[in-house]
Amino acid sequence: MTLSDYINTFGQAMLSRYGERVHKLAIDAGFTCPNRDGTLGRGGCTFCNNVSFSPHGRQPDPICTQLANGRRVLAKRTGAKKFLAYFQAYTNTYDDVQELQRRYDLALSQPGIIGLAIGTRPDCVPEKVLDLLQRYHQQGYEIWLELGLQSAFDDSLERVNRGHGFGEYQSAIRAAHRRQLPVCTHLILGLPGESPQHTRISLSRVLNEGVEGLKLHPLHVVKGTLLANQWRRGEYEPWSMTQYMETAADLVEMTPADILYHRLTGTAADTVLLAPHWCNWKWKVLNGIEQILSRRGSRQGIAPYREAMP
Repeated sequence: MTLSDYINTFGQAMLSRYGERVHKLAIDAGFTCPNRDGTLGRGGCTFCNNVSFSPHGRQPDPICTQLANGRRVLAKRTGAKKFLAYFQAYTNTYDDVQELQRRYDLALSQPGIIGLAIGTRPDCVPEKVLDLLQRYHQQGYEIWLELGLQSAFDDSLERVNRGHGFGEYQSAIRAAHRRQLPVCTHLILGLPGESPQHTRISLSRVLNEGVEGLKLHPLHVVKGTLLANQWRRGEYEPWSMTQYMETAADLVEMTPADILYHRLTGTAADTVLLAPHWCNWKWKVLNGIEQILSRRGSRQGIAPYREAMP
């Protein structure tokens, strides 16, 4: 048995749809964020240091170079020939729509790129941007709008200086769905002040809005962040690996079987990660979630999500 025997994974769904492996190639296209440039605030979210997931830092290579490098590595490792250009770092809809189109078109023109995954904030998806993504979708490209919600609790979002609330997420996902755009929603487990029950309720609220994909992340404490200072002062205690895995398994059980899990955990670079140390044990975490589901005799969709509503 493998993880995909228990969970409807993005990788297996793409393999079924295209008859071969399809991978996301993460890139930094040089965007910023309204929560960093002064529009909403400065400094960003309390946990935010994009170097933790962007190996290029803030001086990224050209988009074509990043895609070529990623394509070469994954082709060698997995034999994959089809890819999505994953605009990951910062807010990838935060620019003039003509400039967005220029960068998206450039990515789509590269060999093997069959679509886009666009990471952004719920308060940064204006109608013109969604219309552009809809046109790509109608042209036959694989398009995913990835919305970083993190929590459905406004007080939790305020606590981490997120700069938006659940209402903005509701507006964004409804606007995307009016255009038949699939959405992958990101949730962070272990936010300050949140328990596993908070996360279960957040997922229930997301599911009530309708969603096509999900990503789960443990909260990393990384260098250069306000959260790192809070952690050093003993004001924040990260979740244990066991707590994370058990809660992730709970969320999987709540999730209807047709929704794709794009990710079940996340890692940070050794050079910036402070805590928890297990965040770099990707395969231990994934194997642990699989083992928990196996031990429970469980799988995705076995527990109706409405039971977790407050």
